[in-house]
Amino acid sequence: MELINMGKAAKDAAFTLATASTAQKNQALAIIADELEANAATILVANEKDLELGRQAGLTESLLDRLMLNQARLAGIANDVRNVISLNDPVGSEIDSKILENGMSLARRRVPLGVVGVIYEARPNVTIDIAALCLKTGNASILRGGKETFFSNMELVKVIQVALAKAGLPAASVQYIEKPDRELVSQLLKLDDYVDMIIPRGGAGLHKMCKENSTIPVIIGGFGISHIFVDESADLAKSVDVVENAKAQRPSACNSLDTLLVHEQIAAEFLPMLAERLNDKVALVAEPKAKALLGNAKELRDVVDGDFDTEWLSYTLGVKVVTDIAEAIDHMRVHNASHSDAIMTNSLENSERFINSVGSAAVYVNASTRFTDGAQFGLGAEVAVSTQKLHARGPMGLEELTSYKWVGKANYLARS
Repeated sequence: MELINMGKAAKDAAFTLATASTAQKNQALAIIADELEANAATILVANEKDLELGRQAGLTESLLDRLMLNQARLAGIANDVRNVISLNDPVGSEIDSKILENGMSLARRRVPLGVVGVIYEARPNVTIDIAALCLKTGNASILRGGKETFFSNMELVKVIQVALAKAGLPAASVQYIEKPDRELVSQLLKLDDYVDMIIPRGGAGLHKMCKENSTIPVIIGGFGISHIFVDESADLAKSVDVVENAKAQRPSACNSLDTLLVHEQIAAEFLPMLAERLNDKVALVAEPKAKALLGNAKELRDVVDGDFDTEWLSYTLGVKVVTDIAEAIDHMRVHNASHSDAIMTNSLENSERFINSVGSAAVYVNASTRFTDGAQFGLGAEVAVSTQKLHARGPMGLEELTSYKWVGKANYLARS
C-alpha cells in the first residue's frame, strides 16, 4: 500500500511537472546545486557511515570507490546539476512538422515520459543525476538505491526535496524507497498503473531480474564487456596511452576497459610496452599467446573460462592476441560487446569495418572507452547508459527522457 501511495503521488507530481515552465524547473535545479554545497559537511558525514559499513561488510575497493563521496566529487555533482540548467529544455520542442494535402499542420512534439522508476546500486551521485535530468524533462521519479548508500541517499533526497519546496514544485516529484526490503523492488516493477519506465543501473543480475519481472518497459544497459582492438597499423606508443587511460583512470566505471585484443603482427612489440606501463597498477589475465609476450608483467595469470565474459570493474585486464580484425570482431560478438568498444588504427578501411561490424552502443576510433558518459558527450549528467536498440542507446540525457505526441492543427477540418 505504501508503494501504491508513492505511485499515486508521483503521478500527480508528474502532471504538475509536465506543465512547469523551464524557468521554474531551472530554479529548482539551481537550488539543488546550492543546497548540495551548503550541506556538504552533513552529506559527507552520512557518506562516511556508508563507507564504514561497507568496509565492515567486506565490499571490494572498486565498490567502495563507487560509493565514496568527497568534497571534490560533491562539487563536481553540483556543477553537473548547473550544467543541466544550461542545456536546452526538450519538452515542447517539435521534432518535425509538415502540412498535409488536406491543409492540416502535423507535428511531433516532445513530452515527458511521466514517472520514471530507477533502481541502482552503490552510486550516490546517481541520486542527483536522475533527479536533475528528470526534473528538467518534467518527469517525476521513484528511486531505490542499494543498502550500501542508505545514509548518503537519505541526505541527498532531503536536499532535493527542500529545493523542490523552495521552487514551488511538489516534493513527490522525487521520492525514495527507504526500506531495503527486496520485495519492494518486485512491487515497484509491477506498478504499471503509475510508473511509465524502469531504469536499472547496476550489474547483469539486476538487469536480468528487472527484465524478467517487470510489467513496465525496462531500459537495459550499463553492463557490457568493453574491448579495445589494437590493429597492425596503430601507433603503438599512443595506443599504450589510450589503453592505460581506458583501464586505469577509473576502473570501477562501467565504461572502463575489460579486454584488450592485439593483432599478432605487432603483439611482440606492443605487449612488453604495455606490461611495463601497467606494472604496479594492473593485473593481467592472458591467453597463451599473449602470456608468452607478457613475461615482464609483475601480476600475470592464465585466462580461465569466464574471464573474457567478466566486467572487471577493478584493476584487472584480460589480454588476447588475434590473427586479424575478423577474429577480433568475432571475439567481441561472442563475449558481449554491447557497451563501449574501440579500435586503435591508422587504417581507414579497418576503422570503417570496425564501426560497421561492432554492435555496441558506443564505438570509438583511436579514443578511450572512458568517453561514454553524458557529460563527456555534452548531454549533461546521464540517467543511464542504454545498450538496447529500442528507444535510446548510449548515455541517456534529456531527449532520451522524453516521448512525443502527434499534434494536428487545422481550420475546423473533418475527415471526408
